[in-house]
Amino acid sequence: MAGPVRQPVDIPSLERYIDKYVPSISTPISLKQFGFGQSNPTYQLTDSKSAKFVLRKKPPGKLVSKTAHKVEREYRIIHALQTTDVPVPKVYCLCEDDEVVGSKFYIMEFLDGRIFTEPHFKDVSADDRNEMWHDAIRTLAKLHRLDPKSIGLESYGKPSGFYDRQVKTFTALGEAQSKVKDIETGKEVGEVPRMKDLVNFFTGKKGQPKDRGVPIHGDYKIDNLVYHKTEPRVIGILDWEMSTIGHPLSDLSNLIVPWTLTAFSTERRNSHPAFAPSATTPGLPTRDQAIAWYAEMAGWGPRPELAWGAAFAMFRDSIIFQGVASRYAVRQASSADARQVGEEMGPVAEICWELVRRAKEAGRARPSL
Repeated sequence: MAGPVRQPVDIPSLERYIDKYVPSISTPISLKQFGFGQSNPTYQLTDSKSAKFVLRKKPPGKLVSKTAHKVEREYRIIHALQTTDVPVPKVYCLCEDDEVVGSKFYIMEFLDGRIFTEPHFKDVSADDRNEMWHDAIRTLAKLHRLDPKSIGLESYGKPSGFYDRQVKTFTALGEAQSKVKDIETGKEVGEVPRMKDLVNFFTGKKGQPKDRGVPIHGDYKIDNLVYHKTEPRVIGILDWEMSTIGHPLSDLSNLIVPWTLTAFSTERRNSHPAFAPSATTPGLPTRDQAIAWYAEMAGWGPRPELAWGAAFAMFRDSIIFQGVASRYAVRQASSADARQVGEEMGPVAEICWELVRRAKEAGRARPSL
């Protein structure tokens, strides 16, 4: 999944840094860039002994968002989790000196496993498909059972007010991103459809989940997991940029997005006919079964708050897609398919609005999902 470098790195400068601070890596090195990842450019680094590593860095140039691309936060939580049963890659260094390769970066272990871009796990057996989903949920529950203080993350985020801060953060991001102009056409990215109405709903307290204050990944989904090469188990969680201390419902709502989206369309990004209510994909759990697995393993029942959480997940995703569009506009996007991804902003916002509309019609924050 690694190929040509789209965003160049000063290799001689990087090699000098590695020689001084990362003895596990033998120079000279070569770099390839991964095709996935919408935010932080990610590279496969191969050293002179053919050992592979991964380098993640902030994008070059002036950033659209001051709150995004926090690779130093990624490094901190991955480093903290290495002492737990939550599977993460080993980290080797964090460089906060922009002079080395133009922006902050860290280097971590390359996990030689499988990454699935389709959450229905195409081309695996029914038994493996079932266990792979089961282990994705089991792994998430392990993360959510951790006490932040026990692993040195008590200052990683505030234990209360998570969703209030999320609404504020994504509202501000949406406003800033909407004004970004394409460097070729001069056209603005534009506002997320129904933005004001959505913000008005989510700033209300009706149905908003009560605080829990546990470590969360922030973008937990199947394609951010690395599975063992032959066994149906997770060997690592990637992409911790949005991690914090927060509400576990955020991760769970994000994980079940394929069911949420497919209830409306089988043609949207992250949806698939396999997750349709009438589908019978061998081994694929139902939405209800996935939620029940999580409740059993995590030790709390999310059902009363799931409707609000599912709607907010769509709101957040619409802002994330808008962010991809804004980075494409200034040609900072990491992914090769950034333009197409950014176009999902509008359709996902409309799905979010439908979830909110159903909740308002019912007189409570429990959309009919």
